[in-house]
Amino acid sequence: MTRAITALRMVVRALRGDDSARYFLAEKLTHAIYPAYVFSEYGREFLRDTSFKARYESLEGTSNYRSLDRKYVLDQLVQLACLVDGDTAECGVLRGTSSLFLCERIANSGKEHHVFDSFEGLSEPTAGDGSYWTKGDLAVDEAAVRANLAAFDFVRYHRGWIPERFEDVADRRFSFVHVDVDLEQPTLDSIAFFYPRLSSGGILLCDDYGFSTCPGAKRAMDEFMADKPESVVHLPTGQGFVIRASTVPSGGRAVAAHEQPLRSQP
Repeated sequence: MTRAITALRMVVRALRGDDSARYFLAEKLTHAIYPAYVFSEYGREFLRDTSFKARYESLEGTSNYRSLDRKYVLDQLVQLACLVDGDTAECGVLRGTSSLFLCERIANSGKEHHVFDSFEGLSEPTAGDGSYWTKGDLAVDEAAVRANLAAFDFVRYHRGWIPERFEDVADRRFSFVHVDVDLEQPTLDSIAFFYPRLSSGGILLCDDYGFSTCPGAKRAMDEFMADKPESVVHLPTGQGFVIRASTVPSGGRAVAAHEQPLRSQP
């Protein structure tokens, strides 16, 4: 009886516009329908960032907020990259929303932003990628992406299948790289190319690292980083990232990443 009275009071509060009561009821209803889903704490301020939300909606619309938290994480991390030498890059651009936030942060910095995408959707998944994705998923017309990023004259487009266009930037350093290609082989190719080209303090962020729908992406990043000095930080948003450290040779001084020769990793 007590629980029923408490629930009734919560419903009354929700009907009167109490936001926390609405949140509580949404949590209870969701648990009844999908018990595996876990609500985060009530009152997170980033959800009240109307400016950020409006910019997200400008490209993603108002019916899909599934990547809102991931875009916010990217937007915050890029601020660290603004203090680091080197350009930025994104592998797998979709509509360009992540690149939009990236470009807004690095505008007037002198950095260039490099976009790598087939604009034909995903390549053929392998057995290690599971069964969630199929060839051609996530295809977006290049003209649409160019229109979405038209305000930024420092964006450079490299159309093609990963990694065939990476040599376009083989001689450059990078402060921030966003890898969002969902599948194992292109994730591995992206990390293997860009990791040695990150400046000290540069960030490589993998959008697909912690998703059961992208098992190959996590495997690729874990295996590549297994013998590296940095650890992969696994975020509850499903992202994983590394911050490029200075390396310390045995018996020698620390060598910053930007002092090391450029070379591809195996």
